[in-house]
Amino acid sequence: MNFTDWKNIDYKEAWEKQETLFQQIIHTKREGKPTLDLETVFLCVHPHVYTLGKNGQTNNLLVNDEFLKKINAIFYRIDRGGDITYHGPGQLVGYPILDLDNHGGSLKGYIYKLEEAIIQTLAFYRIKSSRLEGATGVWLDIHTPAVRKISAIGVRSSRFVTMHGFALNVNTDLTYFNYINPCGFVDKGVTSIQKELGRVVDIEEVKAVFMHCFS
Repeated sequence: MNFTDWKNIDYKEAWEKQETLFQQIIHTKREGKPTLDLETVFLCVHPHVYTLGKNGQTNNLLVNDEFLKKINAIFYRIDRGGDITYHGPGQLVGYPILDLDNHGGSLKGYIYKLEEAIIQTLAFYRIKSSRLEGATGVWLDIHTPAVRKISAIGVRSSRFVTMHGFALNVNTDLTYFNYINPCGFVDKGVTSIQKELGRVVDIEEVKAVFMHCFS
């Protein structure tokens, strides 16, 4: 598996770079050529940004443009699945651009495996996480009133080629989630590795653990 670390990058720039490789793989696939060598998983961290999926509800953003400027955040409506989410400093974001025909050809299976890689990454830090029925992503304490999300997932696919991906809260400032209904939920919380462990975690280490688990 090829990984590219963009470090800190503007959301729109990352979106455009994803789109370029996404279209290149689709074009290569249409020509009947192999795509495996083109596949890449981009890892990065974004400045404060809110993104709303194509089927999301705008009213899940709870603040206006003036307030967004005040908190140095930008808002984008984008072409992935899912509702609204937040990206920002201290959060590991990953964009696997893959041809699923090289990996079993199932979008549902791919999302399951992506969730599993994050679950295993969290297990490295002795954080027990799992899936929540009817809600994509990775969650903690799913059968309790304290259920909370630690990783969001939203994917776009065409001809079984994927883009967009996941966001894992590592040392994230969770107050930014107060300004949205995360993924459209009003009755569930959010958390981070830092909050669960009570200490700051080396995000470079988290990247290395994730790369191993995803591979």
